[in-house]
Amino acid sequence: MNFQNLIIYNFDVLYHILKELDEDLNFKILHISNEKTLNTEIEKLDDYLIITKKNNLNLKNSVFLESFPFKLSKLIEKLNIEFLKIKFNQQSKIIISNYTIDLNSRKISSNTSELKLTEKEINTILYLSKKKEPINIKELEKAVWEYQSEIETHTVETHIYRLRKKIFNTFRDNNFLISKKDGYLINQTKL
Repeated sequence: MNFQNLIIYNFDVLYHILKELDEDLNFKILHISNEKTLNTEIEKLDDYLIITKKNNLNLKNSVFLESFPFKLSKLIEKLNIEFLKIKFNQQSKIIISNYTIDLNSRKISSNTSELKLTEKEINTILYLSKKKEPINIKELEKAVWEYQSEIETHTVETHIYRLRKKIFNTFRDNNFLISKKDGYLINQTKL
């Protein structure tokens, strides 16, 4: 089953070689010869990699092959690594309300502003964003901080207070992380 799209751009020889091996590869192979068709095709695709012998392309997800001939096994390995990088980067960005959270760099951003967050702050936002109802302190202690005992602690309240303050200072947003009588909630409404 083909999950990924490999676009061979202006590289006829390589297309014909890979097309012969099509059944043994993990990608759907597309052959494109002109830039207009290339741009139209990549707008329709989420998961793609462009392979070309032109090094002046300013397209994301593209690999330039400068030397030919090469070992086919090395090429397949390189393509698989590039597909893994693309997948990793796609999975690292999460959009919540008006914000983009980059899990790799642990940053939250909106328009031109960005804010560095701690791992616990990211985990708190992610956990709250998956819930529709306010989440109480005890549940957050177990889910995010992994506290199992009944020890009296104000860790959650302190972290939420600091996180709300950081978000307000950077984005001037008092409505993203909401404090309710029965817990905390992420406002999913886009402004």
